[in-house]
Amino acid sequence: QVQLVESGGGLVQAGGSLRLSCAASGITFSSHAMGWFRQAPGKEREFVAAISWRGGSTNYADSVKGRFTISRDNAKNTVYLQMTTLKPEDTAVYYCAASEYKYASNSRISYSNWGQGTQVTVSS
Repeated sequence: QVQLVESGGGLVQAGGSLRLSCAASGITFSSHAMGWFRQAPGKEREFVAAISWRGGSTNYADSVKGRFTISRDNAKNTVYLQMTTLKPEDTAVYYCAASEYKYASNSRISYSNWGQGTQVTVSS
């Protein structure tokens, strides 16, 4: 059974920082690219960031480039999303996902396993 468990969400003021973590089990973690997506109320789930299987390549949505950093620690089966300079429009439920592939896709269809999500709220 694949399990992805996000943590680290919370309430922060605009301009602040937050670090999300996603702990994986039930998969050969280092064989899969990993991604972060987010979904705000009434909106589609959208791509945020992805990282290749060994962490050598990353991919970011334009809206978060320069502010968010995705990383992974394969020894800990964990992927992270460091978020800085947060904006109210970053408010969403953030989901961790495991890809069927090794490369950092920005497409939802590349990801077959999903965490339960963690809420990030950015106040103005």
